[in-house]
Amino acid sequence: MKGAGAGMELYRKKEECCGCGACGDICPVGAIRMAMDGEGFLYPEIDEKKCIKCGKCERTCPIREASHGGDASHGNPGKAENSYFGIRARDRNLRLDSSSGGMFPLLADYVLRRQGVVYGAAFDQHMRVAHREACGGEELDALKRTKYVQSDLTGTYGRIRQRLAEGRWVLFVGTPCQAHALRRFLGKTWPKLIVADLVCYGAPSPGIWASYVKWLERKRGGRMTAFSFRDKRAGDNGHTCAYVVDGKEYAGSLNSDMFCRMYFTDHIIRPSCHACGYCTVDRDSDFTLGDFWGIEKVRPDMDDGLGTSMVILHTDLAREIWEEMKGEADWFPCGWEDVLQPRLKGPTPAAAGRDRFMGLYRRLPFGLLVDWFRLNLSWRELQRRLTGGRGGK
Repeated sequence: MKGAGAGMELYRKKEECCGCGACGDICPVGAIRMAMDGEGFLYPEIDEKKCIKCGKCERTCPIREASHGGDASHGNPGKAENSYFGIRARDRNLRLDSSSGGMFPLLADYVLRRQGVVYGAAFDQHMRVAHREACGGEELDALKRTKYVQSDLTGTYGRIRQRLAEGRWVLFVGTPCQAHALRRFLGKTWPKLIVADLVCYGAPSPGIWASYVKWLERKRGGRMTAFSFRDKRAGDNGHTCAYVVDGKEYAGSLNSDMFCRMYFTDHIIRPSCHACGYCTVDRDSDFTLGDFWGIEKVRPDMDDGLGTSMVILHTDLAREIWEEMKGEADWFPCGWEDVLQPRLKGPTPAAAGRDRFMGLYRRLPFGLLVDWFRLNLSWRELQRRLTGGRGGK
């Protein structure tokens, strides 16, 4: 059975594992490793010979709770009532280098000025996405901008605990399940820990991303060294994709990129994301960050095509930090109804053809899968036009 061994059982169905990896980091004997399944997602596997049945993995797992909301203030005594804001960094370069309005680099700067460290998702030399520690400069630049790939956190939780034990400030930014997993891994309040989670559409497959990178490299005849899912050069709020292969850049519409099409048509999202319990404004993080959807209706004067961040403050610590940093940005308060975008109300549903797509991914060369998917999208679009937009997924 997947995720089971020596009497321990971490999940029975794949919807019950978010792939955060906290179980592997908490294991005192190294009995758990994260292994990739046929859809390209990481799941824990337990070595029965090493397992000592201590139960730490089960107690750390964020998904095993009966209700996420029941643990919303875990590690956050004195949790304040939520506050909602729209924000744009005044530094234009910060916004250009960010996916939204620059809230993340402003938070990072708060921590780095205190000789702290920042943890976020970055590409490695093989274009894999993993959480990395940054102390400033180019290290921090690598964490900016959205990566539409589920990140690998192997070893990250333990390193964060070590930095906190050294008395250093730590900013962690990740998906809500990763942020919740960090709280449970640490098991107690750390006054210098800042946890920011993201408004998450769902976690795309790292395995499919790796296949896509290799496909583009073969197509372009070189090695990929950079990829931007949300480039802002066109002043279109980040609806341009750009990547670099052997020093040459290729750019185009976000909607024309085949990996993004697979993602936003809901074919390559992790099974647990379709049953996500974190799609709410109530989180156990300090901050929730995201794009301010609908800014053109709420505050059209703040919509200049370079992005505006939506920020939710959950804790007293977040309120204190906000008061100190808000002078570096243009911002406005708003109500929960102004920020209530779809992924704050419910999870992304799976595509009707997801199982078929994943079956083809396991059997076909990736280039043929891309061709099939492109033709399938074209046929669906034709059907929608013929039926006046009434066609379903």
